Formats: sequence, C-alpha cells, structure tokens
Amino acid sequence: MQNSIPFMQIRGGSSKGLFFQAKDLPTDENLRNDLILKAMEGTTEGDPRQIDGLGGANSLTSKVAIVSPSTNPDWDLDYFFIQVVVGKGKVSTTQTCGNILAGVLPFAIESGMIKADSPTTSAKINIVNTGGICECVVQTPNGKVEYSGDTKIDGVVGTSAPIICNYLDTAGATCGSMLPTGNNIDVFDGIETTCIDNGMPLVIMRARDFGLSGNESKEDLDANEDLKKKIENIRLQAGFLMNLGDVSEQTIPKMCLISPAQHGGVVNTRMFIPHVVHEAIGVLAAVSVATACILPYSVCSRTTPNPQSLTPNPQFSIEHPSGEFTVNLEYESVDNQVIIHKSGVIRTARLLSKGEVFVVA
Repeated sequence: MQNSIPFMQIRGGSSKGLFFQAKDLPTDENLRNDLILKAMEGTTEGDPRQIDGLGGANSLTSKVAIVSPSTNPDWDLDYFFIQVVVGKGKVSTTQTCGNILAGVLPFAIESGMIKADSPTTSAKINIVNTGGICECVVQTPNGKVEYSGDTKIDGVVGTSAPIICNYLDTAGATCGSMLPTGNNIDVFDGIETTCIDNGMPLVIMRARDFGLSGNESKEDLDANEDLKKKIENIRLQAGFLMNLGDVSEQTIPKMCLISPAQHGGVVNTRMFIPHVVHEAIGVLAAVSVATACILPYSVCSRTTPNPQSLTPNPQFSIEHPSGEFTVNLEYESVDNQVIIHKSGVIRTARLLSKGEVFVVA
C-alpha cells in the first residue's frame, strides 16, 4: 500500500526542497521523520542515489520545510526545517536553512495559509529550529506570487523576482550566544578559529593556516582527505565549547575557510557543510561570516578590511566558489562589543511542482 501527502517542490535561493503543511504530517516525531525519509529517498534505510524518492542525491536538494500558521500573535507563520542526511537513513533538525526559508511565504500564499496583498506581501516567520524571526517580503502583483524578475543570485541560473529577508534576533540562536565559547579566538590543534553563531553556528579558519590559498576548487578540497580529517577533528572539539555537545552525528557547526577576497568582496570563503564543500554558501552561514568580519580580533581581522574603515550598516560581499553573496548588517559597536540589529539578504524562489507524493506505508 502507498499513502499520499500533498506537497509542493520549491527552489529557495540556491537550494530546493519539499514543502509540506504541518497538518498533513504525523505529529509523532519518529513517524514524521520516517515519512520524510520515504518521500525523499524511498526508504528509511538510506540510499545515496535517492532513486526511489524525490530527493536530488545532494545535500542542497534534500531539504524539507514544514509550514503552519502561527498561534503566536507576534508572527504569521511557523517554519520547521529538516535536512535529510543523504544516504544515511536519518535527518537533522538542529539547524535551519535560509535558502529554503525564501520559499516559505510563497508556499503559504500558494497553499492558502496567507492571503496575498498587492503589490507585495510581507510576513513574519518564526524559525522553529532556532527561534529566530525573519521578516519576508514577496512580490505579489494582483494578489498572486510573481516568480519572474530581474534579480540574479549566484548559484542559480537565470533571474527571478526578489524576495527580501530581514533576519531578527539571530545572534546565538542555536548556541546561546553569538560567541558561544566566550572568545574571539580559540585554538584547536594549533589552528586559530573564531566560533560564531549569528543564525548558523560556524567555525571560521584561515585557509593559509592549512597551507592553502583559499581559491581551491570544490572538487580539489573534497578530494583532500587529510585536510578533511584535520577539519573534522577541529569540528568535534569546537562542538563541545559551542554548547552543541557531541557533534559527530550532527551537521553543525559548519566549517569555513577564509582568504583574501579576489573580486572586490570583503572575504573569500570555502564552506564545509560539514564534510563536503558547498558549491556556494548558505544564507545564514554568509550572515555569520559577515558578522565575524566586524568582530575585533577575530580570525577575519587580518584578512578583511579593518572594521573601523567600514561605513555604518554596510553591505558585505562574501565571495564563494560560484560567485558572491551580499549581506546587509545593521549593527552598532558598544564598548568593543558588536550588537546586531538586523541581517538583510535578497533571495529568489520558484515553484517547481505540486501535487501528492506517494510513500510506501
């Protein structure tokens, strides 16, 4: 027998995933996770090809959003993110995804959870996994979601209508504080790091400290087993100090190598998520990197422009393997401490399909 569940598949930013209404899924966590695995991989045993499900055999295309109207009057929607760990027969819910979040409001409008205004529709979205809030603005001329437009984001072919995402209250959303270790610099295995959480827990390291230029390709870094072993050893140590505990079975913290920008940006990055290199960079990872760039005495301080030389509320162009990602930070410095008020990004999204996904009962 097969069971059917209504779904939509949406590209959000440089990722894509399945979007479900919470009311259509089991409330029991284990039953829900099994259903998600069957929808994405066709099995709960793990299949890296995902040949019998709707997943794309890649971490960027193995994502799920569960959305519902919020019962809290302070926001409009609740968004719960699930990352399917490709081929492992398990999911991760300890993080969120800013790319998939870009599809949440379009999904809510398309499914009737929110009535569209004209020419734009805005909503406050509660990020259930971490507790952060995001204000999203979607183009809705004539009360319908507009997907076509002139906005280009790196990592996505073509252009689409812009979706404005302003993140609020993201500092320490997962780890409890923006600098969860209490330090701007921590040293693991002789490598200086900055452990930071402004929406996504990251461990940031200088590429040169590993004997790298920082411009290596994704393929070269993925093939460097010695490097990946060193980075994983650091990740496991950092996890405890970042209040995440044993992270050997978690997908956070992400690991980021930085180097001087090559194309006019603030910094160049190579992001491990956590064991393979990202083809670009995640939304909230970019926010955390940008935040580290304004922290005094962080590992970024000798790689990026002096924070004092940056104008108030600047835009930060974060370079990555397939282009750049611009983050706008509204912040102030008080007594050598950085206070983040708002982190703004522009994303795009597109509805790819909708209907019913069938899973083996």
